Amino acid sequence: MTRVAAIDCGTNSIRLLVADANPHTGELVDLDRRMTIVRLGQGVDRTGRLAPEALERTFAACREYAAVIKEHGAERTRFVATSASRDAENRDEFVRGVLDILGVEPEVISGEQEAEFSFTGATRELMGRQDLATPYLVVDIGGGSTEFVVGDGHVRGALSVDIGCVRMTERHLVRDGAVVDPPEPGQIEAVRADIEAALDRVERTVPLREAHTLVGLAGSVTTVSAIAQDLPEYDSAAIHHSRVTYDRVREITEWLLASTHAERAAVPSMHPGRVDVIASGALVLLAIMERIGASEVVVSEHDILDGIAWSVA
Repeated sequence: MTRVAAIDCGTNSIRLLVADANPHTGELVDLDRRMTIVRLGQGVDRTGRLAPEALERTFAACREYAAVIKEHGAERTRFVATSASRDAENRDEFVRGVLDILGVEPEVISGEQEAEFSFTGATRELMGRQDLATPYLVVDIGGGSTEFVVGDGHVRGALSVDIGCVRMTERHLVRDGAVVDPPEPGQIEAVRADIEAALDRVERTVPLREAHTLVGLAGSVTTVSAIAQDLPEYDSAAIHHSRVTYDRVREITEWLLASTHAERAAVPSMHPGRVDVIASGALVLLAIMERIGASEVVVSEHDILDGIAWSVA
């Protein structure tokens, strides 16, 4: 066993996994898995820069994670940064801050690398299951971008496009600095048009329609699953490998788009940091299911974070 630490810093959240990995058996045993909403990508789509307050929120989480990594005695640590830090003019400031706190340099990876990690993390334990036909389409709906990967034992095609839940919300559902709540029909159509255009680009590179099983990752998808199950609180064990039908995803998406901030915040499984962006994330998932004709989505709690951990091990 090798004790490793993996950190995934995205547009909306930063997450840590400390685990014991056995590359010979394929076993990954969680010791600590946690997530903090830092909204690193706040305003990046508009300004092209990481905001000072967003950087400070992220550095505060890094200080917390550094203590956890030290406590568990991880032998190796890898820090991967994704969409928001790829786009920012001042990403060097972000890199220096992380290096000072954690002693490791964040790797600002490409969307294609992000997709590879997500695919490995999501499918490693699904391989060989008779009830899930291959190839898989893994979709990781993040804050700034969504990654698409089709593969079975190997990746057949992968692409990252800028249709994350935070980016879609900030681009289309904000007026005068505030989220329009609930959004107007024209705003919803603008989000849909952006998503459909992105899916057109994905289809030119990734064989989406060859996939037989849709696997959905990240907070927008797991929250939809929690709502579908009417969970009294967020329950990772109940969400992991749950299945949500297309009809249920459509019903939940329509409700989220018509609901108020207070109504969404009252959902017991809803993380406070997702209240304003969950409708856009659910709309991305729904559009993907419609595009490929998926009857259900298999929800995975294992994703890019697990793929990063395996790369370290």
